[in-house]
Amino acid sequence: MELTDSFGRTINYLRLSVTDRCNMRCVYCMPSGGIPLLTHDDILSYEDLLLIAAAATDAGIEKIRVTGGEPLLRRGIVPFLSRLAAVPGLRQLVLTTNGLLLEEMAESLRRAGVQRLNVSLDSLRPDTFAGITRGGNLHRVMAGIAAAERAGFPLKINMVVMGGVNDDEVIEFASLTLDRPLTVRFIEYMPAIRAANWEERIVPGETILDRISRRFRYTPLERDGLAGPAKIYRIDGAAGTIGVITPVTGHFCNDCNRIRVTAAGRARSCLFSETGCDLKPFLVARDRVGLDAALRAIVARKPVRHHFVDDRRQHEPFAMSAIGG
Repeated sequence: MELTDSFGRTINYLRLSVTDRCNMRCVYCMPSGGIPLLTHDDILSYEDLLLIAAAATDAGIEKIRVTGGEPLLRRGIVPFLSRLAAVPGLRQLVLTTNGLLLEEMAESLRRAGVQRLNVSLDSLRPDTFAGITRGGNLHRVMAGIAAAERAGFPLKINMVVMGGVNDDEVIEFASLTLDRPLTVRFIEYMPAIRAANWEERIVPGETILDRISRRFRYTPLERDGLAGPAKIYRIDGAAGTIGVITPVTGHFCNDCNRIRVTAAGRARSCLFSETGCDLKPFLVARDRVGLDAALRAIVARKPVRHHFVDDRRQHEPFAMSAIGG
């Protein structure tokens, strides 16, 4: 079964948040004071999340990415992932993590059926990393990445490039792919929380590629049908690949294949949409028919594109950890 929106886009990818809690405080993700956290009663149970996953795959979703906050913080996450991996119709189960708990959990995640990992890593320099994450430990993240490699995970490293903060590390990150089968993705800074002088932080994707081209030759690659929004390239002779995601200077909405559900059960068709649908009434009633209809309605209302950088239509600031990034 295929799930198609009103603009003819095939929707086959669900981002499913399991918690709003995080053990980092990244400057682009949440305010310095943190965010009001959901209560235990607000957070969807694992049974609820599995019901959403089953309804979504029945409707046509083939890929689920488990997100947070930091998903590895939630108690019982590994048994949940084992059950999620067994949902009929699910072709890809992937997870995004900040890597702090990955060293001790990589093997169990692999055994649970997680097929790929994305690790957020915004600097290879301890002081810069600590500044971006407001205290994160780079050594622990790098140990987690090494453990994931030993466990046999295909890995994507996500770097949010910020002018004057870490943009001088682009070549170092690209070089990680020369001898290791990693995908390093460079992501334009998104002004989700509308920090002061946010425009100065945006480094356009074209600028990132231009810097890389001064050091390396690279070739564009084709994406598969379940891929995310990155444009993918391979440096000549490299074991891995690089990618560029341009939500600000070159929105990828025409190819968007995603919907998302927050840890509180709100379905959204776009990260920057200020509307959505509360799935909790259908979950409480165990109403699969209503849940299916709600998910299809979210897809039907998916906008043609976001408008978060338009002068005429400014979004309300929000913490991405509360939505699932």
